[in-house]
Amino acid sequence: MVQLPGLNTTQFTWGRTKLPKQTMPVPPIYQPEVAADAIHHAAHHKRRQIYVGIPTLMNILGERVAPWLLDRYLARNGFESQMTDHPLDPSNHDNLFEPVDEDRGAHGPFDDMAHSVSPQLELAKRRGLVVAGAAAAAVAAGAAAAVRKGR
Repeated sequence: MVQLPGLNTTQFTWGRTKLPKQTMPVPPIYQPEVAADAIHHAAHHKRRQIYVGIPTLMNILGERVAPWLLDRYLARNGFESQMTDHPLDPSNHDNLFEPVDEDRGAHGPFDDMAHSVSPQLELAKRRGLVVAGAAAAAVAAGAAAAVRKGR
């Protein structure tokens, strides 16, 4: 299972919506290549779950610890955070009954806001090294504390 954040895809330019303004993914937004990298990694490594992006990780952990808090936050901010300031263009926006008339590619209109790298994903892909580094740092800190006590 690859848990994804908001992605800068074209779904926001052709999917039917009844919202009053142009829709967008909830920020922070990531480029589709970040999702593709995570899916490729999951397919080629023995991982049951991969979380992409700190917001995804925080949402999942928050839902486990205090689901009511996340519900309250989304009730206050979720509606506005899914819309831009631009009015919705009703022409060529709805693909419910017929396809839109052109290929819109993989990237949506939010390239200027989208991150092309997820540091959290990069660390998750190298979790063995991260755990080894953390263990080495803990041993070094323990040794430094022991030397200080010995003085």
